Amino acid sequence: MARLRDPETGCPWDKEQSFRTIAPYTIEESYEVAEAIEEGDHKALKEELGDLLFQVVFYAQMGREEGLFDFNDITQAITDKMIRRHPHVFADTSHADIEAQTHAWEAQKAAERREKMELKGQEPSLLDDVPAALPALIRAEKLQKRAARVGFDWPNPSQVLDKIEEEIAELRVEIGKTGTIDRQEDELGDLVFALSNLARHLKIDPESALRRTNAKFERRFRRIESLLKEQGRIPVEADLAEMEALWNQAKDEERA
Repeated sequence: MARLRDPETGCPWDKEQSFRTIAPYTIEESYEVAEAIEEGDHKALKEELGDLLFQVVFYAQMGREEGLFDFNDITQAITDKMIRRHPHVFADTSHADIEAQTHAWEAQKAAERREKMELKGQEPSLLDDVPAALPALIRAEKLQKRAARVGFDWPNPSQVLDKIEEEIAELRVEIGKTGTIDRQEDELGDLVFALSNLARHLKIDPESALRRTNAKFERRFRRIESLLKEQGRIPVEADLAEMEALWNQAKDEERA
């Protein structure tokens, strides 16, 4: 990485990069790791983990160049954090069960957040350190989890379903109006937030669930294209009713 960033002999593209320009690639690589895991492709997973590690090395080199930190500092920081958050492993503390361990873990994280905000001279909040740059669906789940720690949560999934029905009704009202795109967006956001809440109550990762549905949609739509091709046609030449029938055929084939 140092050679790639060398001012004289390095790669022109690598030399021009900064923390900000590399960040989108890091997010992309993380999703590619998740995709390899989802597909059960261990060879691809090995390669994608290498790509993700390369991102860390990239940041480490830029940090070293600016006198901020290097790779050793990064590994030392995470080592210290893991030791601090696992006193039941690295010290004499013990926990009765996983629930007690989780409570202690969250308490330690909360103390760290408090200390961080106090150093900034800001009022600490339970919602501190939920990154704004996270994908909205993931961030919604994390915000809900934080609020749930202090009891701000629905007791059971059936109440979340009631909330979803309420949000659907409110969205229907806004869709029936004209010139209210902001309100429609607001109500749609409330609905998606409630759906994320339901996923959390059901202990389902909403991102994984949506990725699974995306893959299912792609698989079935490609089957529609294939069936139409057998007829010497393309989708634009079929109407909705025909494609719906082919969609149902694709579903039946999968179930069989």
